[in-house]
Order: sequence, then structure tokens, then C-alpha cells
Amino acid sequence: MHCSEPVFITPHLVPATCPALKVQELFTPLVLELQTGPIGDEVCALLPGGGYAEYVATQASHCLPVPKGLSLAQAACLPETYFTVYSNVFQRGGLKPGEKFMVHGGSSGIGTTAIQLANLFGARVIATAGSEAKCQACKNLGAERVINYRSEAFEDVVKTYGGVDLILDMVGGEYIQRNLKSLADDGRLVQIAFLQGPKVELNLVQLLSRRLKITGSTLRPQSDLAKASIRSELLEKIWPHLEAGRIAPVMDSEFPLSEAAEAHRLMESNQHIGKIVLNTIALCHLAG
Repeated sequence: MHCSEPVFITPHLVPATCPALKVQELFTPLVLELQTGPIGDEVCALLPGGGYAEYVATQASHCLPVPKGLSLAQAACLPETYFTVYSNVFQRGGLKPGEKFMVHGGSSGIGTTAIQLANLFGARVIATAGSEAKCQACKNLGAERVINYRSEAFEDVVKTYGGVDLILDMVGGEYIQRNLKSLADDGRLVQIAFLQGPKVELNLVQLLSRRLKITGSTLRPQSDLAKASIRSELLEKIWPHLEAGRIAPVMDSEFPLSEAAEAHRLMESNQHIGKIVLNTIALCHLAG
């Protein structure tokens, strides 16, 4: 989602139900006053919500430059996924080189980002996906093993690897117990969503006997300072790799904002690989 002539201000009240937490924009004089960058610089930004719009407001400290070589649409794919993956996999999950890492939904925007970043920093990557095309996409991004969850039980597969050290999961529900079974001793489960629901019955004795950890987070309720801190690490540690072409956002398709309903139908069909982008530039030009 991006627009050519926004005005950035500090938002105070943004409804929690407003969709879209990422956007691509241009700097304005207010951003210059905050010494984030010169007027006219193209940036992508994490929003507190409300990204389905021609103009948006966000903290200047939540903006990142559009990496050289990426289009504006590609840049729109970056903020939410990279903030989410980096903060949960590396800051919270503590993934280290040589560790075994599994991500569910490997062909999603989060999954495609997690596979690339984990592989970039020397982890062994296992992913789950629901079709042959999606499994192949995960392999192409660097996954060592991709499990088609429709035909294989992922917990049985990872047993042959001696378990995994870290799991990034957005499914929840009955996956939680299966994830715990999939962890190696001292393993960590990081939960970022509960698509199958947050309420389950668990036997947590193994947390004690095998020293397992369960944690998780979501971006929206975190403080502005916390998000700014993530942004700073992304700029230092990840953005150079984007500009060098070692990693890249995976964009499935792009729709004008007027076709947002069609974009949502594609997302609900679960046939896409990577991110779906809504483009508002035409609307901004029409508005003058």
C-alpha cells in the first residue's frame, strides 16, 4: 500500500479495527524536522493501523528507506513482515547460526520472510505449506526441508532431525501441543497468532522436564519506543542485505485500492504465495 504525497504526523487515536500495518510513502517537511531524512525521500513505514488510505500518519521513527533496487510496491511488503519476523525470531526467539528452525505457513508473507532471514543467518530451515507449488516456493527461498501438512505430520518429520530449536507459529489450536512435541530439549516456541484458536488443553510437564519455552508477541500494542528500537536494528542488520539483493520480499500480486474486495477474496482463497499489495497512487493523483 503506497501513496505519492502523504503527510506524516504523530497519531494519537487510530481505531484498533483499521486494517493494514504497513505502507510505502514519501517524507514530508515534518519528517525532516524530526531528522529522520530529507524531504522527498521514499520510505516504507510501520503503521498503528489504517493503511487502506491515500494519506496516513505514523511515527517518523517507524519509517525505513526504500531499499535500492526495490519498487514502491515491493517496499510496501517489508515493514510489518520484517518487524514481526525479526523481533520474534531473533530478538525474542534468539535464533542462532546452526540451529534448526521451523516456520508454519512457509509460503505466507511472514513465512517467506522468515525462511530467507533464518537461512541468511546460518540456521537450518524447515517449513510447512499446503500445496506442491507452495512447498517448491519455500525450497526456492532456502528451506532445507518443506513439509506438506496435508500429507505429512510435521512432528513425525522433525523427529528425524532430533527436533527443532525454534518454531515460529501463527496457527495455534491443536498445533500447540504438536509444536511442543517437535521441539528439541531447550527449544523455544514463538506464537504470533492463533488462526485455529487460542484455547487448548496442554500437558505442560515437558516444559519442566525438557526445559522448553513458550513466548510470543504482536506488534500493535507495543510502545512507540519498542517499535523504533526494532526499526533501528532492521536498518543496521537487515537493510544492507536487501540492498545487496541477498534477500527480497515475495509479492504475489498487486491490486488498486478500488479492488480491495478482490484482493481479500484472493487472500481468503489461500492460493497466494507471499504478499498481496494494494496500490493507492492513482487515487492520490486523482485527488490532486
